[in-house]
Amino acid sequence: MREPLHALREVLAERLMTLLQIPSVTGDETALADRYQHWAEAHVPSTYLQRFGNNLVLGEPHDNRPVITLVGHLDTVPPHPSDAPMRREGNRVFGRGASDMKAGLAVAELLFERHHLSEQFALMLVLYDREEGPFAENGLGTLLEEVRALTATDLAIVLEPTANRVEAGALGTLHAKVTVRGRAAHSGRPWQGENAIYKALPLLSACAALQPETIDVGGLSFRQSLSVTLLHAGTTKNVIPDRCELNLNYRFAAVSDPLASSQAAVERVRALTAGYDMEIIDLAPPGSLPTNNPHLAALLAACGTPLCAKEAWTDVARLGLHNIDAVNFGPGDPAQAHQANEQVDLEALTRAFVVLEQFLTTRR
Repeated sequence: MREPLHALREVLAERLMTLLQIPSVTGDETALADRYQHWAEAHVPSTYLQRFGNNLVLGEPHDNRPVITLVGHLDTVPPHPSDAPMRREGNRVFGRGASDMKAGLAVAELLFERHHLSEQFALMLVLYDREEGPFAENGLGTLLEEVRALTATDLAIVLEPTANRVEAGALGTLHAKVTVRGRAAHSGRPWQGENAIYKALPLLSACAALQPETIDVGGLSFRQSLSVTLLHAGTTKNVIPDRCELNLNYRFAAVSDPLASSQAAVERVRALTAGYDMEIIDLAPPGSLPTNNPHLAALLAACGTPLCAKEAWTDVARLGLHNIDAVNFGPGDPAQAHQANEQVDLEALTRAFVVLEQFLTTRR
């Protein structure tokens, strides 16, 4: 007999509050990784646990059961200056990482604790660091290289915030640093210099004129966009700046295979910045769609909503590069991710747990 939903909600609330009390900003995940190691040692056989740095894998394939892997990152973005202390108000919990993605972690750990001995599936849990940082430093990459058993995964569920919708794919993301050079001068005699900010105006205007474009991929609509996200110029207020640096962020869909789409994105940014000094500083490929996965229909049936596009980058894309089918599904609200006073609804945690438990326990 299943426990009442209000009791389940309180169990999940306690798990989430525990996780939120352990800061885990990108690059500082050791305390949370240690907590998960101690938790795993108390609940599963030692052979079920592998740790590499602050990255952990629990479980292993066995028999001929399909392998379902729950995937979550340990890190959060840094606190916002206006963040209030972590707290609970009624059915809402506030704290850094509440939606992105400690709510998902709370759901995943309780599911693994209760169902890692499932008769239907071999259930695995992957926890990793540095997801919010550069693509090359992401801890999931380490685990995919070190733990070959992960390639046996039949479906990976990444518990990123999706408001309890199943979201497929992931937008690729490219960051480019553009440097515009001028010549310094006293601001009282600006004609003796070249203002690097003014020289950047044609590029800024071109970027401002770009509108998001909708791309259909496998029947799902993704919106591609390019934005200027950083601008640095000048050394002091009475000097004409001789240098202006821009960061361009291009979000792009997998219109062909992910690597070819990534190369096309590089070429587009290169064409846009022709005549400027441009350097690609981070490039994460888009995610492919697992539309033919036999377990996806069961997950959608348990969720009761249609498949949606993931209009952000997640490690669904990295898993796809290793030929692992993956989707995004988590209780967090995407609109709350990285926000000041980030929050999550406890009813959403309860709903996520119920959906995934139904998926894992319904016979088929």
